[in-house]
Amino acid sequence: MKVSIHQALKRLPATATEKYPQGAPFVTMMAGGTGQIVINGQRSDCAAGDAFFVAAGVEHRFENFSDAFVTWVVFYGQQGGE
Repeated sequence: MKVSIHQALKRLPATATEKYPQGAPFVTMMAGGTGQIVINGQRSDCAAGDAFFVAAGVEHRFENFSDAFVTWVVFYGQQGGE
């Protein structure tokens, strides 16, 4: 499934809930798919909803993933460290 940032933003805020009466500040855009992530030689199964931290400069890759597998990558760090 392909989803653009524009399409995702149009779905925010999500449906109102008791906790978020003005609409939830998040929405699930993609779900499904499985695979494995290898971080610094250590292999872990991964599926929808999983999150992994990979430090800068550490070797990592995805392997054995299904056709429905999608990943989002988020980079962060100190200001100026781009």
